[in-house]
Amino acid sequence: MTFVAAAIAAEETSGAVTVQPWALGVVVLCVFAALAFVVWTYRDVANRHSHKAEADAAQHAGAPGAFHHGAGHPSTQDH
Repeated sequence: MTFVAAAIAAEETSGAVTVQPWALGVVVLCVFAALAFVVWTYRDVANRHSHKAEADAAQHAGAPGAFHHGAGHPSTQDH
């Protein structure tokens, strides 16, 4: 058998490599768990650092052109 004939025979006998469905599910579950962990680590970030922003927020509270919206939606008595 020549080299070319061996190469052709090897191409004809090679099968497609398939991934088992459970393995694909495990990979997807691991990726989802990793992304969920990343999101979980950033929970409550704004409240953790609110003490650092208080001075800057107080400085900008009376900025020219600033409009204070009050404590929420207007009541029916305000109209």
